Amino acid sequence: MAVKLRLRRMGKKKQPVYKLVAADSRSPRDGKFIEAIGLYNPKTEPATVDIKEERAIYWLGVGAQPTDTVKNILSGQGIILKLELKKQGLSEEQINSKLEEWKKLKEANLAAASKKKLEKAKAKKASAEKSDKTDSEGEV
Repeated sequence: MAVKLRLRRMGKKKQPVYKLVAADSRSPRDGKFIEAIGLYNPKTEPATVDIKEERAIYWLGVGAQPTDTVKNILSGQGIILKLELKKQGLSEEQINSKLEEWKKLKEANLAAASKKKLEKAKAKKASAEKSDKTDSEGEV
């Protein structure tokens, strides 16, 4: 039996919430699954991700194949990195220190991206105000 880690859609119409599940690859998207290992809500800002880390590592360790989306979610949470570090044979302390470094770098990148987004929004607003002024001056 081939096991996949994938998303199972739940929630209302146009308000999706997904469960991360370990399921037989032959079962349908919202069909029977073996175990629910997490929850993903893309509608919140930022997206809410709640994963049982030990269970995700277990399933990846026994050969479950994540879908592309699930792999991106697990990478964003650092679970894939932790699994790779365990495979290298590092001690728990070394793994934790590398994960802390990675989290700090990720937070710094996120802060820089949000700052850039804010500056872009301000520039767009200023240019819109400037064009409004030129339009109103042309009508006089």
